[in-house]
Amino acid sequence: MIVLLLILSVIAGVFLGKHFGKKEKLAKNLLILSAGFLITICLNEVFPQVYTSEKSNIIGIFVILGVLLQMILEALTKGFEHGHFHHHNDHNILPVALMAGLFVHAFIEGIPLGNEKEVLSPYLLGIVFHNIPISFILGAFLFNRKEGEKRSPYPTYMIIALFALASPMGMLLGNYFNPELQPYFLAIVGGIFLHISSVIIFESNKNHNIDWTKIGLVILGISLALIMHLFHSHSVISGH
Repeated sequence: MIVLLLILSVIAGVFLGKHFGKKEKLAKNLLILSAGFLITICLNEVFPQVYTSEKSNIIGIFVILGVLLQMILEALTKGFEHGHFHHHNDHNILPVALMAGLFVHAFIEGIPLGNEKEVLSPYLLGIVFHNIPISFILGAFLFNRKEGEKRSPYPTYMIIALFALASPMGMLLGNYFNPELQPYFLAIVGGIFLHISSVIIFESNKNHNIDWTKIGLVILGISLALIMHLFHSHSVISGH
């Protein structure tokens, strides 16, 4: 079920990107909404879990490693995760570096799911909410070329399949790790989530004016995550 949700989130995002990809504002709004959700999941679920582990004295180092890792990956993707994809059209191809960056990003996010037993866990939903806008941008990039532009020499559906399977493959690898390593992987992914969501949320508005739509979308994303947090906490308590 978890694998199915991961794959469907990518397929749904690509489908939306294929049919609504020319609406750049929609892609931005989806990113902002997901960023509000993601940073809340990070602060309410991921960080409390890793900082209350037995490894909490050194766990901050791995959070920082996650931030640095995402910065390195963005050197490959050129900010694709933030909606910055127009400059990838220069040669009418999808660069190998971009594909590698997106795959590694999704693969690492899937590793902590190796020991996940709860379907619809907040962490899983954080990945799902995160996948949709990125897949939207990927679908828009792959399918919505201008007339006269050459298609990418890379097989479109193979690229989509590779990205859709990245997190499940990470999850499969996570099954072979000692469960005691879970806090370390969660800390790294927490750093990745924190960096991505904060960049999206705190990107400068044009002329530094207040963007009420952006604020509203962030609040909506935060609210959805808080609802999930309360529901998740209640489930854990009742389980005991």
